[in-house]
Amino acid sequence: MARSADVREVRDGVFHVAGADVNWILLREGSDVTLIDAGYPGYVDAVESSIRSIGSRPEDVRAILLTHAHIDHMGTVNHFHDRYATPAYLTPTETAHAHRDYLEQAGELDVAKNIWRPGVLAWSLRITRAGATQKMSIPHAEPFPNAGALDLPGAPVPIETAGHTSGHCAYHLPNVGAVITGDGLVTGHSISRISGPQLLPAMFEHTAGGSRLGLHPLESLAADVILPGHGAPHEGSIAEAVAVARERQAW
Repeated sequence: MARSADVREVRDGVFHVAGADVNWILLREGSDVTLIDAGYPGYVDAVESSIRSIGSRPEDVRAILLTHAHIDHMGTVNHFHDRYATPAYLTPTETAHAHRDYLEQAGELDVAKNIWRPGVLAWSLRITRAGATQKMSIPHAEPFPNAGALDLPGAPVPIETAGHTSGHCAYHLPNVGAVITGDGLVTGHSISRISGPQLLPAMFEHTAGGSRLGLHPLESLAADVILPGHGAPHEGSIAEAVAVARERQAW
């Protein structure tokens, strides 16, 4: 289980948090916080600690926004709802995914087929301890309450980037020139041997070539800081990063 994480303020009030195998983002205004993505189920201590490290409390989280409903991004959502009544929002399509009306997620068989690849065995054991095999849904998850910028700390703007999952989305922060890309565009992964803008390994795709389609809505955004779900923050043109990622998939 993850007990600590690396917290880095990349823009005023915008914090990138690197857990052991997945990232999350904190947007702070005063003491109020928006949490974007929420780690594995075993990351409760790490997520709460990251919030306290920026001078807020877990109960100050006004909402959790998810890029998509995979276990490594939604793992602590029910804890926050049950303990602090924190709402969770996604795109309408991904809300159904969070309810588990359908499931688009790499399973144990997908991992087993790739266990021979460098790093996969150690990663799979680590994420299993963090709760990766739990059967989880988010019954209280809801679609965004309005179109455009959300009335939450950081005023994030959802950008639908269907590809990695059918309802995947990014979050644009136009006021600071940043975009939170979830798994649609990453800069690394525990089982990737390359760094920099890239697509996740093909075993995480549910439609062949789908991840490349999800890049299109990103390339015209006014942003020069990319905050991915996996890998380090990336500074530079989002259009250039998209062009690089189109040509690079871990395997």
